[in-house]
Amino acid sequence: MIARTIGVIGAISLMIAAAAFAPSDAEWPVNGGVDNIRYSALTQINRDNVAKLQPAWTYDSHDAFKASEMQSNPIVVDGVIYATTPTLKVVAIDAASGRQIWKFDPSGGANSTARFRHRGVTVHEDRVFVTYRNWLYALDKKTGQPIKTFGHGNDVGRVDLREGLGMAAERASVSASTPGSIFEDMLIMGSSVPETLPGTPGHIRAYDVNTGKLRWIFHTIPQPGEFAYDSWPPDAYKLIGGANAWAGVTVDTKNAMVFAATGSASFDFYGINRHGDNLFANCVLALDARTGKRLWHFQGIRHDVWDWDFPAAPSLVTVKRNGRSVEAVAQITKFGYVYVLDRKTGESLFPLANRRVPPSEVDGEKLAETQPYPLKPPSFTRQGLTEDMLTKRTPEAHAAVLERFRQFGSGMFAGPTERGVIVFPGFDGGAEWGGAAFDPDSALLYVNANEMPWIVRLIPNNDASLYKVNCATCHRDDRKGTPSAPSLENIGQRRTREEIATLIREGTGRMPGFPDMGGRNIADLTDFLLTGVDKGEDPTFKSDPAWLKYRIDGETLFRDPDGYPPITPPWGTLNAIDLNAGTIRWKIPLGEYPELVAKGLKNTGSDNYGGPIVTAGGLVFIGATNFDKKFRAFDKLTGTLLWETTLPAAGNATPATYTISGKQYVVIVCGGGKNGAESGSAIVAFALP
Repeated sequence: MIARTIGVIGAISLMIAAAAFAPSDAEWPVNGGVDNIRYSALTQINRDNVAKLQPAWTYDSHDAFKASEMQSNPIVVDGVIYATTPTLKVVAIDAASGRQIWKFDPSGGANSTARFRHRGVTVHEDRVFVTYRNWLYALDKKTGQPIKTFGHGNDVGRVDLREGLGMAAERASVSASTPGSIFEDMLIMGSSVPETLPGTPGHIRAYDVNTGKLRWIFHTIPQPGEFAYDSWPPDAYKLIGGANAWAGVTVDTKNAMVFAATGSASFDFYGINRHGDNLFANCVLALDARTGKRLWHFQGIRHDVWDWDFPAAPSLVTVKRNGRSVEAVAQITKFGYVYVLDRKTGESLFPLANRRVPPSEVDGEKLAETQPYPLKPPSFTRQGLTEDMLTKRTPEAHAAVLERFRQFGSGMFAGPTERGVIVFPGFDGGAEWGGAAFDPDSALLYVNANEMPWIVRLIPNNDASLYKVNCATCHRDDRKGTPSAPSLENIGQRRTREEIATLIREGTGRMPGFPDMGGRNIADLTDFLLTGVDKGEDPTFKSDPAWLKYRIDGETLFRDPDGYPPITPPWGTLNAIDLNAGTIRWKIPLGEYPELVAKGLKNTGSDNYGGPIVTAGGLVFIGATNFDKKFRAFDKLTGTLLWETTLPAAGNATPATYTISGKQYVVIVCGGGKNGAESGSAIVAFALP
């Protein structure tokens, strides 16, 4: 049964909150801000007084758990904030006081400890749209209760996202981590799908906001007779998944266009069954917002085997070219570049070049011969890992990292191998899902970036290989154990399936966790430990069309022996990129490790997740930094730090700013939980005294 809370009381509270909201007050009505540029014209908080900012209120949903996350960009409409919590409850909060108005629990009260990565809700007229697993809900904005007329009359107020994809719903696996965008009376959605086979396609869909009926669909993996069908092997659409706009879409209301940035095709790292460029994977797409018809596309990575999908929806910007204003889209990338494309045609506003790609060492794999990149602006990350970039933090750390570096292949666009290859920029960027902020006054684009290498290794597609790569060193090939590692024989008599999977994922005692192994690998390894049966040796398993010769042993974050990045700083940056000139105006390290600061090692930069916002008051606000838990304000023209505070947990989310009764607030959710950081469940708003 769907949980419904605070009905009449909630509605009355909402009316009181709305009454305090003046019509002239500024809202934050959509995810990423209007035009997806994370910009506000507010000036009450500015360069001169931002140092006086102090907490105005704190709301805590009290549902954080180990490794949980909370990534909502708060939506502010009619004096109310709407966001999602770590367990994916939807909350409506008075934006002036932080008082909860209502809460909706789509799980029906289940005590879930599943980790959700979710970026919030869509608010439109009288309803709030939110996704939970494969369901799209429409909630009453006043009460938080599902609107029963939404969803084909199913009386529960929801649509099943598995339907309408051209495959049996029970075979599809789909959700949406990023809220949809509104155009007229349609909600346009991207999706999150698995990165393994058999795959679920990442088609872009538009739903009627009133009924939930499907209005149009764009096939990101083309079907027979459609444009770009020949960029895949015949009938690939029946098996291949991915090519999904997991970071959402951006609507250009004036031009009736919708823009999406798509991910890589499944399987991510081995593409022997998808030879070709694989349109529309790794593309910026421009569609007719009313019909879903393709207007143009631009592909940033051809035949991606590096998981370098576009990490954020395009930003709608206006830039100067030869003295005239040009409407464009700016697309940030995991691999360190910004593409600036004419909004009407898709043509690059800066010259493009092509980088030669070395052939794959893996039998049968055919990589694209070249990959495009812009000559301007320059990359905002280093490109490819070399020995001279390895850490010098301590002699011992350098020696250990150097030894490991020499075990693997490296180099920009070096394809995955059985030996293993270092991918840098890594799977988390460069830029990532927090998106970029754009200042219309200066044409500066603000991008936070990670500088972290990752390791990917192909292994034969069987469970025994998965065990040998990850476990046999300690527990022996025969699973009998060693004096320092227990026997795994008959482990099913001592541990449940769930306990074994948790141990693999989180580790225990001297055993490290393997959180990057991935859900499918953890499930298969658990099966192997329980049964001793290697499914990969089953002839019927190999006859499945989805079977591939290789899988990966997980996506491994490359660290030094003490857990720090294995390269010289900066390990994370904030960049201001001039989209008129195609130059980097300024670059600064973003984040620190408190324990290293205590030893005198400052301004290193760190892992950072969640994006910036920029204001007409001259400020860039950003949380994002994973271990120091700071929320900062910088001068938008110089990068000078003007204010910082410590949050209850890392603000791995994009903040928002708004006014209530003429008073400006800046708000951010504090979920933490990334890469071993502490988790939280607070939302904190700041204002001037």
